[in-house]
Amino acid sequence: MTVALMWEARAAEGRGAELLEWARAQWLAADPLRRETFKASGDRVLVITWWDADLDAELPELPEPDAELVQRPVHRWRFESLGAAG
Repeated sequence: MTVALMWEARAAEGRGAELLEWARAQWLAADPLRRETFKASGDRVLVITWWDADLDAELPELPEPDAELVQRPVHRWRFESLGAAG
């Protein structure tokens, strides 16, 4: 089974580029099948990692950044992949 972990944070005012660089610099204790980083309006940063694991498996996740770097706590979601279309 493939599990996708999503990590999303919103940067503190004027710190979007810093949050993006922080997220890119974070290393995980193991290598995922794939890792992709996104940015969006509102200085939001999203990181998705894909793992060959069960949905409830213990997997390494990105940590919480320093409180001064974000507007709110990080949001995290876990999904089971149902396959790619097309």
